Amino acid sequence: MNKYLKEYTWSNIGAMLKNNKSFPKEEDKNFSGNLVVITGATSGIGYETAKIYASHGADLLLINRNEVKSQQLKQEIEQRYQVSCNYFIADFSLLEQVHAAATMLAELERDIAVLIHNAGVYNTKKRFTEDSIEEVFQVNYLASFIINYRLIEKLKNQESARILYVNSEGHRFAIAGLRTDDLRWDHHHYTGLKGYGSAKTAQLLSMYRFSHCFTGSGVTINAMHPGDVRTNMGENNGKIYRFFKHLLINPSARSPVLSAKALYYLGVSHEVDGINGKFFNFTTEEIPAPHALDTIVAEKLWHISLKMGGLL
Repeated sequence: MNKYLKEYTWSNIGAMLKNNKSFPKEEDKNFSGNLVVITGATSGIGYETAKIYASHGADLLLINRNEVKSQQLKQEIEQRYQVSCNYFIADFSLLEQVHAAATMLAELERDIAVLIHNAGVYNTKKRFTEDSIEEVFQVNYLASFIINYRLIEKLKNQESARILYVNSEGHRFAIAGLRTDDLRWDHHHYTGLKGYGSAKTAQLLSMYRFSHCFTGSGVTINAMHPGDVRTNMGENNGKIYRFFKHLLINPSARSPVLSAKALYYLGVSHEVDGINGKFFNFTTEEIPAPHALDTIVAEKLWHISLKMGGLL
């Protein structure tokens, strides 16, 4: 018996369906002189987000896997927008490289105004990293947890900062909740939707825990569903998946520019000042699925993540 089913309300589901067809609020505020960090910025949502922040004067620090694409993006951004754009190469499927990225950020002498966790992966079949962790969980969740945790003191010592998760309504696919006792999926059937939903649920559970860490400081952390937009997510899977993605999903998908507009609004708008630990569909606040609000599981996950991430 699913213990969360009785906590669902049709009004929340209805709000999600309505918001999925909406458009984000927009912000035209100049952001010159501020440093914005974005992970996974060489395509899709990350790419469009990098451009919109640069177009408003922000300097960029991008954390990507691909050196060639990163160099091309740096040249494009700097030539087009006349801002500083630097990058750091890190593959989040390798914890050693996640920690290298976290160390680099923690040692920056410059304040980080906005930190956007966008890097992610979607697998139709269960895969493990060299660290023996299920890949979707590590790349989509644990990497961002490690970076956030190691930046707690730096960010709290700043006057202000905003952390944004590119999350997903897909967290609702983990309808039975996060199986903290079986994160390797040894005892439960793995599907792409369940694995992805679990990782996004983990992000939300950690968000509430981090939001308490930042209470009383100028730091906030929030999550956003980026809309049903066209991205390269899932292109690493087999021909059959890619065929159906291109046939059934992509034709009705919207432009990732919408996601970028939402991320700019959430990152800079005065209307979001002080809002902490919330989930947005674009720029409309929503109530996540009940299993993503379980404070007991959130506490368990926190301690598991510290151990898995080598933070103890």
